[in-house]
Amino acid sequence: MDIINGVSRFQSTVFPGQQDLFRKLAQDGQRPRTLMISCADSRVVPELITQSAPGELFVCRNAGNIVPPFAMKNGGVSSAVEYAVVALEVSDIVVCGHSDCGAMKAFFNPEALETMPNVKSWLAHSEPAFEVVKSCCGHMNEAEQVQALVLENVSIQLLHLQNHPSVAARMAQGKLALHGWFFDIESGEIRAQGPDGVFHTVSNDKPLPVAIPASRRVARSLAVEAA
Repeated sequence: MDIINGVSRFQSTVFPGQQDLFRKLAQDGQRPRTLMISCADSRVVPELITQSAPGELFVCRNAGNIVPPFAMKNGGVSSAVEYAVVALEVSDIVVCGHSDCGAMKAFFNPEALETMPNVKSWLAHSEPAFEVVKSCCGHMNEAEQVQALVLENVSIQLLHLQNHPSVAARMAQGKLALHGWFFDIESGEIRAQGPDGVFHTVSNDKPLPVAIPASRRVARSLAVEAA
């Protein structure tokens, strides 16, 4: 198996050169500053895209880079978000969609989901994004609508994130920023959502757009009106 050969190469070639780093991580624990929620697509590798070393990125991957709305029941994504925010105190969360996303394409080929009931149920968390595309992008061809859905889905998941209590609290403290990214597999290009909702191409000569910057705010019920 290729993965067995890969493990062998890691142990014999890669690990010896990074042994000090792994020893430090084993002894001191992890201190990632960013949680990245990306698609489970094998072509999307968060550590490779961001050039992150071990210990620098806390990653949660699933079909469609989905963040279910908060509910008082256990869930893998919700648990990962809560742990990253509360225990690890990450300062940034990135939701990263990508081109040619099979999960988003499935909305345009629903019969393919009939044999995958769990996938069909999971993708219901992206249904609002699909409704937006259906109502606003009917003039586009299917490929363009899929692209629009990928971007709208990232925006919807950012909305879901803000309803998680741990996320809402850290954002209110000005200690957490939310990012929406789109990764183009063929070109390697990254587009990041700005506060205006538009996805801007990331380049070295421009500041990285942030969808929802970290900014301290006070609940209206706690604010005292000046006399």
